[in-house]
Amino acid sequence: MVEKVCSHHKSKKKKILRRCCAGLIIFNFILLLLILIIWAVLQPKKPRFTLQDATIFTLNVSAPNVISTTVQVTINSRNPNSRIGVYYDKLDAYATYHNQQITYYTVIPPVYQGHKDVNVWSPFIYGNNVPVAPYNGLALSQDQSNGAIRLTVKLDGRVKWKVGSFISGRYHLHVSCPAYIPLGNSKNTGIVVGNAVKYQLSQSCSVSV
Repeated sequence: MVEKVCSHHKSKKKKILRRCCAGLIIFNFILLLLILIIWAVLQPKKPRFTLQDATIFTLNVSAPNVISTTVQVTINSRNPNSRIGVYYDKLDAYATYHNQQITYYTVIPPVYQGHKDVNVWSPFIYGNNVPVAPYNGLALSQDQSNGAIRLTVKLDGRVKWKVGSFISGRYHLHVSCPAYIPLGNSKNTGIVVGNAVKYQLSQSCSVSV
């Protein structure tokens, strides 16, 4: 008699377990379907960035392992989404040379970018007597002698997406803008601005979120 009761209880538990598993599978399927429908309707796209120009004030190698830089860059940011807004909560700009950072971080103030909106930022990025690998100092001097240098302007920060009244959590944003600058080239197309030279670049940037 006891064995029959235990067998009945086990069978009942199995049924409950099967129902729970089936309910969980159905819930996950509905959730996945809902996400796919929302994605298809919104068609989210990453912001697009363009490095428009760079104004060189200082770019000196005072020793093989010391570089001083002062550059003002103009960066264009466009939100290509028609239903999604972008909150730039935190954004830092800096420059690298041969994958080594040669300036400090410059903070770009937080801003909200609406649907199809465009923002233009012109931060100064600079670094005084920044220590670098000796081969980078020598390479920069050589590039200047050859008439062109390749810097990379980068933006690192956090963004949030806004759909209607819903605001997502934070996502990491990384932007990399190559800058080919004909510095030291006698045939360069730079425009003299006071004690600086401005170069029109219009370089597209790679963006990862």
